[in-house]
Amino acid sequence: MTKSLNNNYYNREEDEEKLTKDELIFFKEALEEKKVKIEKSLTKTNQEASSHTQNRCNDEGEDASFEITNNVNTTIVREQTKTLNQVNRCLNKIQTGLYGICTLCEEPINIERLKVKIFTEHCITCREIIEKQQQY
Repeated sequence: MTKSLNNNYYNREEDEEKLTKDELIFFKEALEEKKVKIEKSLTKTNQEASSHTQNRCNDEGEDASFEITNNVNTTIVREQTKTLNQVNRCLNKIQTGLYGICTLCEEPINIERLKVKIFTEHCITCREIIEKQQQY
């Protein structure tokens, strides 16, 4: 992203898509809150996984149950880590003045989309393109 594009986005006078200082503060606080929740959840999940590992039994039924629980926890941790990384990138973008700009087309992301998914990095159009490409 070029500096001029960034300046054009945040310094436009009469643009409805411009994020105000108050909106940026709102998104920053919401992102920080989401980050804390995810970190707490990851800590709890890791503690539970540790506890399950220590309490394993040699019974086949319990081993099967443990494996299922472990697989579910691994999936949860993977998704939470992915979301945490997105949140951290968005917090960095707020600091650098790039939050709310699509990483693909470099156009402003609609504020309503940001309100629904505060850690989104793509506008609706680019997100649809990504989803179509993932289907193939």
